[in-house]
Amino acid sequence: QVRLAESGGGLVQAGGSLRLSCEASGHLLSRYDIGWFRQTPGKERECVAGITWSGTAVYYEDSVKDRFTISRDNTKNTAFLQMNGLKPDDTAVYYCAAGLKSFRYGIFWREPAKYAAWGQGTQVTVSS
Repeated sequence: QVRLAESGGGLVQAGGSLRLSCEASGHLLSRYDIGWFRQTPGKERECVAGITWSGTAVYYEDSVKDRFTISRDNTKNTAFLQMNGLKPDDTAVYYCAAGLKSFRYGIFWREPAKYAAWGQGTQVTVSS
């Protein structure tokens, strides 16, 4: 089972930027599609971005499109989420998740149940 560890969260003012990293160990990250999720208290976990194992296809939730960029470097076993133009509504715990690569990833990338491994999460707080 791949193990994931997020880093890069923190406190930032509205309009600022953060870059989250998701480092994998135990297995090659290239075997997995990767999703970035976020969650706030009392709400369901929401997938904001996904990327196929090869990096050739990416997907975004509408509220982050044009502000967030998901990427990966399989040679470093690491995935990233670049977040620009941050808003207070982006405040959440952010998680990366890995699911075994699938040609159907574009259909179910938003579904938490399709991911087998999760990191511990990193807090992102955006002040107004």
